Amino acid sequence: MTASPPPLTVAVITASVRDGRLGPALAGWFAARAQARPGLAVETVDLREVPLPLNLPEPGQEPPAEIAAIRDDLRSVLDGADAFVVVTPEYNHSFPASLKNVLDWFLTEWAAKPVGFVSYGGLAGGLRAVEQLRQVFAELHAVTVRETVSFHTAWERLDADGRVLDDKAADAAAVTLLDQLEWWGRALRTARREHPYGA
Repeated sequence: MTASPPPLTVAVITASVRDGRLGPALAGWFAARAQARPGLAVETVDLREVPLPLNLPEPGQEPPAEIAAIRDDLRSVLDGADAFVVVTPEYNHSFPASLKNVLDWFLTEWAAKPVGFVSYGGLAGGLRAVEQLRQVFAELHAVTVRETVSFHTAWERLDADGRVLDDKAADAAAVTLLDQLEWWGRALRTARREHPYGA
């Protein structure tokens, strides 16, 4: 009898750190859908809880101990993930500086892994942020999946308690995104195991 493969670990990253942000509600909504799949294990990362400074250390130099501890905790989560989903708003036709900072702090942790996007904003629904992130993740040797979940006029998609309203289109988009993420996640995990990336 063939043993079932281990669950695929998906890190769901809340990119915005602003006061009054919608990101945690949308990240929680998506994480719940991912957790409902028997083949997935979900880790959540809120960038507001991992305040890495903008001044990166020089190559080969270690940051102060308290910063190194934050970095190493986040590195452990990113390194252990098989796939990522970035929940991001659109600020000025782009993505938050907090997310770019984290992408600059790490390199190999993203490589040869799939990345999906849940975006939100005004009429564009955060899609311009996603377009730019695809270029950044390509530089980090990650693979971005085709389908996204996009919340247009996102503030209208939450109830008075901050929960995402029932939305059949968003639910269907989440299923498609997770289907693609799971396929790429398993394929790339097998590839990394059989032939380590960059070897």
